[in-house]
Amino acid sequence: MKDSGKGPALLRQYNEKRVLAYLRQQKISSRLDISRALALSKNTISLIVDDLIALGYVEEQGVAQTSSIGRPKIHVALKPSSIKAGGIMIERNRLHWMVCDYFSQIIDENTVTLDTSEPRTVLAEIMRHCQQLHQKWPDLVGIGIGFPGIVDHQLGVLHVSSHLGWGEVSLQPLLTCAETVPVSVWNNVKAASLIAREGDMAKENDACFYLRIGEGIGGALLTEHGVYSGGSWTAGEVGHLAVLPDGPLCSCGQRGCLESLIGFSAINRQLEQRQPGLSWDNRQQSADIVDEVMAQAGRLLGKALSQIIHLVNPKTLLIDCPYNSHPLFVENTLAAAQEFTLTFAFSRTHITFVAERFNPARGLALAMFQHFEQVSLT
Repeated sequence: MKDSGKGPALLRQYNEKRVLAYLRQQKISSRLDISRALALSKNTISLIVDDLIALGYVEEQGVAQTSSIGRPKIHVALKPSSIKAGGIMIERNRLHWMVCDYFSQIIDENTVTLDTSEPRTVLAEIMRHCQQLHQKWPDLVGIGIGFPGIVDHQLGVLHVSSHLGWGEVSLQPLLTCAETVPVSVWNNVKAASLIAREGDMAKENDACFYLRIGEGIGGALLTEHGVYSGGSWTAGEVGHLAVLPDGPLCSCGQRGCLESLIGFSAINRQLEQRQPGLSWDNRQQSADIVDEVMAQAGRLLGKALSQIIHLVNPKTLLIDCPYNSHPLFVENTLAAAQEFTLTFAFSRTHITFVAERFNPARGLALAMFQHFEQVSLT
């Protein structure tokens, strides 16, 4: 610590945030269990918990039932409504905002149609929404703002967004909102990936790769240190892995990219070509055609997964995709991944098809909770 005078206060704040983060994950615990988990003295934890109760963040919930001899444990739990964060997600011609409590449960949300062709107009609209959210919930610990594309969230620059048609857009005007509430800018997929750590799908210290298929295709590598962005913020751009050399032209200028083959628009285009009027949303009309398209999509995704497994070697690989409900898509994805992947690596990779899609706006709010919990001691 640089300033010895501030040292004890910083250390106390650091440990308070560790306790909050632990309770956010565990939902309910006791002073003794927190002490053991965080390797802090029982006296230190008792003082911190008492302070958090006084602040209204934590409450006691009675004596824990136990058959052991000795002083009974008293359960303590977070009051999730006492800490809130917001997320604002931008997609093509759409703005979606959300406010969550400390357990990431949705308090309120809304979607508005928005012309996203002009960056300046969009940034002004985002700032207006930030102000409205802060006025309605003045105790927000932060607002995360997400975009499709390559985002440097440290410098506040959106370098490229093919979906919005933007390039080298400064997001600094948004960061001025931090005078009233902390603001951070993110890539939508990387923000959504944070949700993987909230449940049982991916353990905290295991490498996890999250792959999201929608209008575009993106991914994010989660390590024990958080989301890995890479040297130019493009780590996880799996939509541009080449899986079919003579495939269609992609928006990036290359041929055979995964996104150009199994992205939502690509799948609808294939269905329309086989039967006019057929789309994923009304797929019940022609099950045979849909089966054929889904089987091929699964095989192509499986080839891409083999590249991810060989290069990144994640313990868990999460597939967040609208096609997960189709058995042939899942079956062919796994079969192709196994065919093209080294047996040893494939057998040690847990591939999970997410049943309920991750909401990037919720991930953006979660990013702000995690920011709230971080206190540097240096």
